[in-house]
Amino acid sequence: MKKLSFLVMTFALIFLLGSPAMAQQFDLSAGVSGLTGPSSTPDLQTIGGGAYPTFGLDFLFFHNLGVGFNAAFRANQNLYQGQLPFRPFFYDVDAVYAPPLGKRAQLELSAGIGAESVRFYTPTFQCSFTGCTNFVSSNHFLGQFGAAIRLYVTPKIFIRPEAHFYEVHNNVEFSGARASRFGVSIGYSFKNQE
Repeated sequence: MKKLSFLVMTFALIFLLGSPAMAQQFDLSAGVSGLTGPSSTPDLQTIGGGAYPTFGLDFLFFHNLGVGFNAAFRANQNLYQGQLPFRPFFYDVDAVYAPPLGKRAQLELSAGIGAESVRFYTPTFQCSFTGCTNFVSSNHFLGQFGAAIRLYVTPKIFIRPEAHFYEVHNNVEFSGARASRFGVSIGYSFKNQE
């Protein structure tokens, strides 16, 4: 969680201090999603299920093109094979294309790379020079594709139904390499007035 917090704060500082006056638009959002994955097999279980709080930001700087960051994590621990508590985290950095669809709507398409980090919680603590933890992480590279529609309820506040598709490399702990996240978020746009 410390790495994820550090990454989020780093991106926020870059976006906030990186010449926002030059940007067309800067957006922050938070929401909740559900995750689906391939069905369980006799040896492996699905990664799907549960509620996933989400956080996202993007920085549009050239003709509705920009960069973004998304993070989602399972709110509650699940049991791996009915025994070991675990919690998956997904985070990615994306290229974003967000053209307007009229005065009150905006399409959002994204594609990027990131990681799936699954924490398996143990009954004992493991200590190193950085501190002690009661989990072991299994990290996997992923590709992400997303689509959403921002529906503006005011000129700055939007509601965003969204879908994200993950292709996870070497996801051997679960029944498949693919996962899909569907949800809704609420956001705020800092738009440059022209």
